[in-house]
Amino acid sequence: MIETLLPPGVASSEAFDDAAPAPLFPAEAALVAGRRARRRHQFATARACARHCLADLGHAPVPLLPGPGGAPAWPAGVVGSITHCDGYRAAVADHSGRTSALGIDAEPAGPLPPGVLGLITSPAERAHLATLTAADPATPWERLFFSAKEAVYKAWYPATGTWLGFRQATLTLSPTGTFTCTLHPPPEAPPVNPTYEGHWLSTPALVVTAVHRAG
Repeated sequence: MIETLLPPGVASSEAFDDAAPAPLFPAEAALVAGRRARRRHQFATARACARHCLADLGHAPVPLLPGPGGAPAWPAGVVGSITHCDGYRAAVADHSGRTSALGIDAEPAGPLPPGVLGLITSPAERAHLATLTAADPATPWERLFFSAKEAVYKAWYPATGTWLGFRQATLTLSPTGTFTCTLHPPPEAPPVNPTYEGHWLSTPALVVTAVHRAG
């Protein structure tokens, strides 16, 4: 599923459950010690997906530990992204010489919790969402909006080391399965192109979004 949202050549791996055993490196296991079993299993399966991606790129399996800001620190020369939620775990990766930024996100296909939409959108974005919903009420546009911004931030932060809030982004979703997001970083942020393009898909159970920028 995730591979349909990314260019050919980007390594990807996904799972819809935790049926296959997924051992962790000791340092990874320490990160989730004490969490509920369901979350530990999701984390482990997502890390297994990531190591499948590394193998496809010719890299040996390594621990994928949080770097600054909490994003997984991939081996030198690799750009990647990981996501996991109920019913889905996935990872994508590529050589940094071919890809400069990757971000993926998956969410349950349902309404956002009360109050969240107002925190992540501007009035203009809410008007945009209202137009999309009126034309196609079956698609969970608000959840897609949240997921797309998450995917953009996962691509942005590893390349810049700069935190941004949801309101520091202007997102436009297209019914054709694409989106564009322009970030509004502070002046001290590195001079990185702030506009990202991505793709989305929606199933009865999930929404999945992905951002890719060539190297």
